Amino acid sequence: MTCEPAVDPAWRSYGTSRRSTRTVRVRVSVALVGVIVVAVLLVPPLVRLDQQAVDLGAKLLPPSWSHPFGTDDLGRDLLLRCVYGLRVSLLVGVAAALTATVIGTAVGATAGALGGWVDRGVMRVVDTVASVPHLLLGMFIVAMFRPGLWPVVVSVALTHWLSTARIVRAEVLSLRSRPYIDAAVSGGASRWRVAVRHLLPAVLPQAALAAVLMVPHAMWHESALSFLGLGLPTHMASLGNLIQEARGSLLAGQWWPTLFPGLFIIVPTLAIAGLAGAWRERINPRRRSELML
Repeated sequence: MTCEPAVDPAWRSYGTSRRSTRTVRVRVSVALVGVIVVAVLLVPPLVRLDQQAVDLGAKLLPPSWSHPFGTDDLGRDLLLRCVYGLRVSLLVGVAAALTATVIGTAVGATAGALGGWVDRGVMRVVDTVASVPHLLLGMFIVAMFRPGLWPVVVSVALTHWLSTARIVRAEVLSLRSRPYIDAAVSGGASRWRVAVRHLLPAVLPQAALAAVLMVPHAMWHESALSFLGLGLPTHMASLGNLIQEARGSLLAGQWWPTLFPGLFIIVPTLAIAGLAGAWRERINPRRRSELML
């Protein structure tokens, strides 16, 4: 008969409290993401209002029942424009995150699987590109094209694949020392077969997690470019454009044209980060105390 060591009630209470906090965080994050998805998918087709319609007689109205978020300096409803802006920013974020993840996974897996001079050369390129600030490099890339949606996607993707490449490379280098990889190589499997059949499937969860975490980062990057006038055209209701247009109103004391587009950037970021943190704890339970933002 074995006796289990006694557990301090304080530690037991602490662990229960942490699990309860994580559960609440995940539920709130799921609810927020659900509301965001419903809003961007259903509001534009169901609400038969033109978010570009100008009504100078209703400009800069404060929040009310008829306009929950108020109106901007051209009398346009801010709630509707924020939803359209979130829709555009999410499209840019998801497209850029997927593109960057594909590039980073391919580069990282190639460097880790081949090793040697290929690995050293690829990582020197990664370090060189990473030494340039993301925003500065993104501004340079966008400046080569006309303002539009896809130049911003390309700019964000080409400046955000580096972290994914490093994560995937580190994971591949760790997997290469596993016994089943040695057995596959000893059995005559080529490097290409080992990479496709064993290494790549094993790193896909980490790559998918990196893609999810990259979505809010890409949204912030797009908003910064649009705020600086280098991102999406001014007639598109992106969140960065809405904040840029509200600068004059904020100086005049009208706070709502700036506050609500800013919240539409911050809230999705926190919701996605909450879900990604729970996902990371599930796929890597030994690092529960860390949260990758």
